[in-house]
Amino acid sequence: MRIGLVTEGGYPYVSGDARHWCDRLVCGLGQHEFDIYALSRSRQQEDEGWVQLPPQVGRVRTAPLWAAEDDIWRGGPRGLVGRVVAGDGWVHGRRARRRFAECYGELAAVLCAASSVDLGDSVGRGGSDDEADRFGSALYGLAELARDAGGLVDALRSEPAVRALERACRAPGALRSAREARVPDLLAVAAHLERALRPLSLDWYDDGGLGAADVCHAAAGGTAALPGLLARHFSGVPLLVTEYGVQLRSHYLASGADGTAPAVRALLAAFHGRLAAEVYRRAAVVTHGNAHARRWQERCGADRAKLRTVHPGMDASPFAELGESPEAADPNTLVWVGRVEPAKDLVSLLHAFAEIRKSKPAARLRIVGAGTGPDGAAYLGHCRALAAQLFPDEAEGLHAVGDNPVSFEEIGDPEVPTLPEAYASGAVIVLSSVVEGFPIGLVEAMFCGRATVSTDVGAVVEVIGGTGLVVPPRNPRALAEGCVALLHDPERRARLGAAARARALELFTVEQNITAFHGIYLEIVSHCPVRRVVLDDTGEPLPFATPAEAHVPGRWAVPGARVVARGGPGWATGAPARSTAPMTATEAAR
Repeated sequence: MRIGLVTEGGYPYVSGDARHWCDRLVCGLGQHEFDIYALSRSRQQEDEGWVQLPPQVGRVRTAPLWAAEDDIWRGGPRGLVGRVVAGDGWVHGRRARRRFAECYGELAAVLCAASSVDLGDSVGRGGSDDEADRFGSALYGLAELARDAGGLVDALRSEPAVRALERACRAPGALRSAREARVPDLLAVAAHLERALRPLSLDWYDDGGLGAADVCHAAAGGTAALPGLLARHFSGVPLLVTEYGVQLRSHYLASGADGTAPAVRALLAAFHGRLAAEVYRRAAVVTHGNAHARRWQERCGADRAKLRTVHPGMDASPFAELGESPEAADPNTLVWVGRVEPAKDLVSLLHAFAEIRKSKPAARLRIVGAGTGPDGAAYLGHCRALAAQLFPDEAEGLHAVGDNPVSFEEIGDPEVPTLPEAYASGAVIVLSSVVEGFPIGLVEAMFCGRATVSTDVGAVVEVIGGTGLVVPPRNPRALAEGCVALLHDPERRARLGAAARARALELFTVEQNITAFHGIYLEIVSHCPVRRVVLDDTGEPLPFATPAEAHVPGRWAVPGARVVARGGPGWATGAPARSTAPMTATEAAR
């Protein structure tokens, strides 16, 4: 089958989100054809280039979400140019301008409704049917106008758009924070909506693009899933959405930390919430990587019958040899591995280690950084200063040089040249985070057969599954007690490490991930009508490429779907069927 894989800020670029699992998925399913539709986030990302693409990738179409000049859409050596449909992105003609005002005004009115951003009630979990229909009608109305008018890139950031937002904010019944929006707030909201709705103006949805796919697979929710929604709307392509990090949750965390004005935060939260609800409503299947993400999806309106758990697939081979020789670890060493940032709460870890040293004076702590976050450098400096204060350099005698029991290192240093060797150096691996999604570092430690002590955040409990110790976050004493218990009991460490490795190899490998998605692809196609006829090099239909039931209306057809969307015989297209009885032998021979 042909899969249209839609990504945002990731694959096929060498940097960005979701590039690893997308690459493993595409490489592991060589029996399928893949077309990649990539939305890039920066010029730097585009300039860094693509990963090596396997032969099953037929074409790549790209479009930027960052460009100031919206008529510049970059492609690649194997790709077709992603661009605005045609024209200058402005709405010409009185009727078209009226349509735009109606659709955009309706979209703004739904976003400003007082119920749009309250995730604590049933409305927040997707809204009432009426409001969901209003949002969908406005969204698809803008999409149809973009296709007819040649794009909306200028119209979405025009003065009429800002005025429509202002009228919606001042309307009776509008959200209180929206009524307080000023002109700079409205301009910020309009600019954000233009970027988020930029896929409306792409030329990806005809029979030469996503319209020809058997399944559209969006590698994330939000803007990344919008092309899939449009392919479903215009061509009936079934949509599969995978969220290893829920976009709506990420938006809430980001908007709450960057000092965004309350009016802007409320309106953007309403938009992302409505878009998430529409994606979940229209998708054939929605997958997640853990129960934490599943709860977010259900809260935002996802139907439980559509949800599937597909754990992220990770390559276990680099850790295989280490997992088979756990005796190589230093029995007195604790190891922390991860991205250095405040959410990892290294401060609590250092205070916990001070308690550990009281019971285990020979204990050592290695903090191995695998990159830094936006505030990582300053946070790392703070942690170094705290470690120097808590643990002054210790010397065994009067004439010996002191040594600090806490070391700060990075992957690639002479002592830890690779990630597996970082895990190999410790008897216990520690995770001290206060915020965590899917704990990749914890799974890597499990592959290595190491016992772990982790805080109860995100999907940690689901990943560990009883093969490690879990303690409350922001509790140095509990973290210290767990570490001391394992440092004093080597047999228990060995049992937990072996159980953790077996669990990781069963649930979190690339192979199980690929197998799960292959089954979901087949499940989706089995419930959707055949929409195209496969032709050979001469333009003739391939034998048995289209099953016989595709030409006959019956109960397997989706309500409202055409019997044959294109390429079928004339009697089967356009005209309503006169009978649902099976064909006679004479009719079949024709």
